[in-house]
Amino acid sequence: MTKKLISICLLICASGAVLVTGCMVGPKYERPETAADINDGYFNAGEHITDVNDFGDAGLWWERFGDPITAELVRQMLESNYDLKASAARVLQARAVLSQVHSGLRPELNYALNADRTKFSFSFGPLSGGRFSFVNQNWSQGISVAYIVDLWGRLKHGEQSALARWLAAGANQQALTNSMIATVIEARINIATLQKRLEIALANTKSRRETLRIVERRYNEGLVGPVDVRLARENLEASLAQEPAVELSLIKAHHALDVVLGRRPGSSQQLSGALDALPDLEPVRIGLPAALLDRRPDVRAAELMVCAANEDVGVSIAQLYPDLTLMANYGTTADRWRDIWERFSETWTAALGVSQPIFAGGRLSAQVREAKARHSELAANYANTVLMAMMEVEDALVSEQMLQKELEHTELRFEQATAAESLSQERYQRGVDSILTVLETERRRRIAEELLVILKAQIWTTRVNLHLALGGDWNEQSTGHAAVEQSDG
Repeated sequence: MTKKLISICLLICASGAVLVTGCMVGPKYERPETAADINDGYFNAGEHITDVNDFGDAGLWWERFGDPITAELVRQMLESNYDLKASAARVLQARAVLSQVHSGLRPELNYALNADRTKFSFSFGPLSGGRFSFVNQNWSQGISVAYIVDLWGRLKHGEQSALARWLAAGANQQALTNSMIATVIEARINIATLQKRLEIALANTKSRRETLRIVERRYNEGLVGPVDVRLARENLEASLAQEPAVELSLIKAHHALDVVLGRRPGSSQQLSGALDALPDLEPVRIGLPAALLDRRPDVRAAELMVCAANEDVGVSIAQLYPDLTLMANYGTTADRWRDIWERFSETWTAALGVSQPIFAGGRLSAQVREAKARHSELAANYANTVLMAMMEVEDALVSEQMLQKELEHTELRFEQATAAESLSQERYQRGVDSILTVLETERRRRIAEELLVILKAQIWTTRVNLHLALGGDWNEQSTGHAAVEQSDG
């Protein structure tokens, strides 16, 4: 039995190997044209390095910020974030689908063992002397082999489509990872900003208490009227009212960070280090726009979906052609258990089946048109994704430049506002200026000081957006497009 089974299997596989040399129908994949197919650099590159052959230590891009607190938060997020765990599960799902599709390219082998017992009852007519009955018992076993010959590449195209979707799932996972890393860094920046703003609010309250003390002393000395006291007290209460508002934002920012880190909201300790402790930012190696096609994981994912749609076109075209199936089975059948192991009870069959669609009401041709239209849609989406990626890089570059200029003027503004506040307080104590001048200079100094903190946070956030727009950890893995081409080979 074993020798004959092996012979049948070899015959089917050999026949399939000969027949599978048929032609692969369907279009060959070509990367769609995009706005990045140019050799020009970014318009707003400025001081950022554009050497595409030198990316240095751009792998763990979040570590380039030089902040150990940020690096530790990112590490915790990568280990515990539930969105990333869900994304990893989606990659496993796509990998399992690929394995399922790939199995269709191989012969299917099955073994079956059956036993049945049937009672028959019959009569030969009125002269037969009554009814007769007997019990029939049958044992059978057999191994069957079936193989679909992929003459037109329907199964191969399906496998390549599943492969592209698996790679796209991996690219989407990397894109989500970069996005979550950016979320962690932005949360760190936001918390540091709010901590600094809370420090400013507390310092302002202390300063306004001192102003109120001075005003009340001058009032008691009969040097100023009661309006000055009322205004100084209102100014102090305004500062006290600002403290809980900033503190509430800080608590909620910690809650948001806890969720990103996969922790219970409110369970984490307060982060140490204010925004002033964050190091200065160095220029980034940005490369050329065309590098985004292979560097940004979301762009790679979009192209891989185009590649999958291209393979789906080949599947739909192959369905217009005949299907060839080779089948064989070998087994034994007998009315006694011991006889099914004897040579005289053996049975076997070999079959070849051809199925050709003749009329389906236009369904198959409509499927081809649908697949081509889907490919065109995804190609347009891919080109738009590239365009949006280029815009994000340009926005981040020019935003950083403008924010740096704004920061320079705001630093000078804060310097002048601080000097004006100090001078007005001195002149008020000498009776030269009114309390309104003192309160106005305090307000201007506070606004300038808070704006300084906010601008520093915006510059940091813009740098995070630049890394994210460039693709973040682009050296970690090869492109999905290259992987698909290697698989085709």
